[in-house]
Amino acid sequence: MLGFAACLEDVLIKVSGAQKLSGDRRLAPYKAKAKSFVTSFSYRDQFFGKPIRDEQGTRDRPYDLTVDFEESKIDGILGMLGLKPWLSHRPVLAVFVAMEQGPRKYVVTIDGAQSDLQRDALLAAADKRGMLIVLPGEAALTKSNITGETLEASPLSALAPIAAEQDAEAVLTGRLVWDDQQLGWATQWKMEWSGRAHRWQVRGVTFDEAFRRGIGGAAQVFSGNGDLSSKGD
Repeated sequence: MLGFAACLEDVLIKVSGAQKLSGDRRLAPYKAKAKSFVTSFSYRDQFFGKPIRDEQGTRDRPYDLTVDFEESKIDGILGMLGLKPWLSHRPVLAVFVAMEQGPRKYVVTIDGAQSDLQRDALLAAADKRGMLIVLPGEAALTKSNITGETLEASPLSALAPIAAEQDAEAVLTGRLVWDDQQLGWATQWKMEWSGRAHRWQVRGVTFDEAFRRGIGGAAQVFSGNGDLSSKGD
């Protein structure tokens, strides 16, 4: 039941593009009866094909839960929340992220070894929010003289050619700085869409959550299901 509730929140955000539904208290009554919206579910053993490592063979084996919900009921919940499904084209998003932790400063790339964890987290965040993203390659960044130190100040005109080479339709840039006081990442995101500049930020979170907020924020702008506040969370 806990899994159904968690999946319900994810699918409502994924279908609508409304990142603002994350943690929304209005979802509580729907999550409490999430089972009534489910049409099917399945489990996948993450260790499928690997030997059992305990006497029962179940305790240490993690599973992925996949849940299918009834489309009309999801649309109905969104309607009750004053939102609508995002059925129009979803733009391909080029994501440029600079990471800064002490003296270490680098850009997350599709082929760089030092950012492999962040790359996987960005791709997972995009899948969770129903978005298709592309990441720059190290060669393209070098050619454009873009580094972890210069990305934030780089104009869109410097990033657009890299994005265009990957058939991206919009550019999202982010800067994550490790905060020793909050034991989390202070994050700033910015994007231009339909002639408007959008900026938002979040502090004290894991980089996984920061990426979900970044890509989710872009989805919210694209979907028309709410503008973004420039204030931090």
